[in-house]
Order: sequence, then structure tokens, then C-alpha cells
Amino acid sequence: MSDEIRTQIIAIIAEQAVLEPSDVRDNQSLDDLGIDSLGLVECIFAIEETFDISVPYNANEPDQSDFDITSVAAIVKAVQGLIAEQSS
Repeated sequence: MSDEIRTQIIAIIAEQAVLEPSDVRDNQSLDDLGIDSLGLVECIFAIEETFDISVPYNANEPDQSDFDITSVAAIVKAVQGLIAEQSS
């Protein structure tokens, strides 16, 4: 399931960045991809809707978040963790 999760997250991020999913790399930050704070919020909403999870991210206080958005790989890992928590 983790490859499927990664694929879906990359598709969401690519859509926000107006890129092809194949252009999105694990080590890139959302900043690298040209995604601003509004795009980040849109990504989070799409991730929550796609995976039926609640992402602990406050756009008003991004530094206070437990949700790691430093790279595409970090977002994938964080979402996998949230899905695992929810299913246990």
C-alpha cells in the first residue's frame, strides 16, 4: 500500500505545482516545486480527502506542526504514519 500512497501524494503535489508526477522527486521541498502557502493548504486538504485522515497542520503556525513538510518523502512518510495510526 505504501507505493500506492506515495503515488497518490505525488499526484496531488504535482497537480498543485502544475507539473507531471514524473517531475516530482522525493528530495524536493514544496518550495522547490513552486508551491506557496496556499498551495500547501490545498495539498493538505486534498491529502485529507483522499486518505480520509486529519493532518495535524496549522497554516497559521507551521513551525508548531507535528506534520513534516520538509520534502516530498517527508510528507509521504508523515501520511503513512497517520494512516497507520488511524487503522490501529
